[in-house]
Amino acid sequence: MQDVDGVILRTAFWAAKNDVGNRPLLFFNGIGANLELTNALGDMFPDRDIITFDVPGVGKSPVTQWPYRPWMLARWARKLLDQFHIDEVDVMGVSWGGALAQQFAFQYRNRVGKLILCATTAGMTMIPGKPASLSKMVDARRYTDPDYMRENFATLYGDVADGAADGHIHNLMPPEPKGYIYQLLAFIGWSSLPFIRFMRMPTLVMMGDKDSIVPLANGHILKVALPNSRLHVVEGGGHLFLVTRAEETAAVIRSFLEEAEEMPTRAAA
Repeated sequence: MQDVDGVILRTAFWAAKNDVGNRPLLFFNGIGANLELTNALGDMFPDRDIITFDVPGVGKSPVTQWPYRPWMLARWARKLLDQFHIDEVDVMGVSWGGALAQQFAFQYRNRVGKLILCATTAGMTMIPGKPASLSKMVDARRYTDPDYMRENFATLYGDVADGAADGHIHNLMPPEPKGYIYQLLAFIGWSSLPFIRFMRMPTLVMMGDKDSIVPLANGHILKVALPNSRLHVVEGGGHLFLVTRAEETAAVIRSFLEEAEEMPTRAAA
């Protein structure tokens, strides 16, 4: 547990298995998603230190007394990095966490090398998903009833309920109701479009073409809006392609992170 301005954050830090000097990876998870769901990150990115945390009211982080806004979450994350003596990071976010990743990348863009946005949107300007999927997002049984999750996994996420999905279901931990509501409230009225043009770091946008929660069209919006981005479409991938297509997606992300970065050119004097 880490104390950040009086907010207690259950934090995970995985040290790189091979220390080759890569930037650490700061990971922001999806709504209601606890740390246990990120256990595979260490194997996916063995050459990087990885840091992530339970948002207040999720997993084992106590819920805050008052609601919070995205800039506050980003500031807590920055102060968490300071406590670990981490300066520059690559940032990765999935779904709800992808929105937070955009906020962090804008707010602290001098500390962000590269940005990876998975199954996410630019905020309130998003193209909505299927009603059948969105309605199940607020059903508490997806955290407490494994049989319900297996039965509705494809409808909810657009992914196949295979062995990887079983691991995800097993690791789910119900969030505090107030904590979940605070997560929903945090991004009401928020959009990255007013500031997204200032985020000039290399950015990889990844979307599944079968995602029933965040349709692929949202990835095209991000690709057009972000000045230094590319879009990778996971064919046949649903909302949880990082789980159900882990090997494939990890290879794409590793390749992106390992690319040499072009130095900005200066105008001739």
